[in-house]
Amino acid sequence: MTVISSHPARIDRVPLGIAYMLGASVMFACCSAISKWQVVTYPVAEVLAFRAIGSLLTVAALILPYAGLGVFRTKRLRDHAGRNFTQFIAQSCIIVAFSMMPLAGATAITFSSPLFATLAASFWLHEKVGLTRGIALAVGFGGVVMVAAPGADTFSIGALYALANAVLYGSVTAAVRGMTKTESAETLTMYQMVFLTVFFSLALLYTGFIVPTPLDFAGLALNGVLNGFGQFWWTRSLSMAPTAAVGPFYYFLLIWTLILGFAFWGDVPGLSLIAGSVVVVGSGLYLLWHESGKKQLPPEEPL
Repeated sequence: MTVISSHPARIDRVPLGIAYMLGASVMFACCSAISKWQVVTYPVAEVLAFRAIGSLLTVAALILPYAGLGVFRTKRLRDHAGRNFTQFIAQSCIIVAFSMMPLAGATAITFSSPLFATLAASFWLHEKVGLTRGIALAVGFGGVVMVAAPGADTFSIGALYALANAVLYGSVTAAVRGMTKTESAETLTMYQMVFLTVFFSLALLYTGFIVPTPLDFAGLALNGVLNGFGQFWWTRSLSMAPTAAVGPFYYFLLIWTLILGFAFWGDVPGLSLIAGSVVVVGSGLYLLWHESGKKQLPPEEPL
């Protein structure tokens, strides 16, 4: 007797998934550039509060019409809060890093987050690291050291903030893996925006608020809208195709930040940045390929 499943087979749309991932990488690169520009004048919390509010409004407009308020139904509110408090700290670290070093350098270091996710999973989820993972971790961390370029004081300090971002995002990934068993991508995204808006708004009570000029207000608002579209497109990409097919295209973010860094700040990538970036990205891609043969897990959430 033939058994017919009540759930239709998933149809992968790889080309469209790749297009969404490339679009998301462009959005995130533009957000990074705007944040680097704005944090020179405004407190980190203010820049990120505007981005969170704009992202929340944008994502809500994209998700709620078809998902409805049921998207907020969850039994894991505490887990959402804890996960996003970690992201609150991580996002603060990367914005500080942007203010102290070239965009591409900070971005390359954040790409080491899969390495720290592997370490966190071995500690919290008791996943075996093994020889293959161990070699990838060691090589990837060597690439981080090359990008950090010890010897340039501000660059090294900024690199520490970028590394803190990578460690925090990598560690929270272990928790997100468990949450995806009960929470949809839409639920995770909406709670992310809600909690980040609350956290950064509360942080303004301690950092203060500077009334932005009309031009700066437009930039701050645009930052939120672009990030909202980036988050939504990133999620759509992963829902349309296997992670192994679309995940590598997220690394195009490094190319866009190289271009923007040169265009607006005259950042010329040195040999250590290029070589270190190749090593970090290569180790991350290898881990993605290695893990895709076991489980289809989403890559770390974007900055």
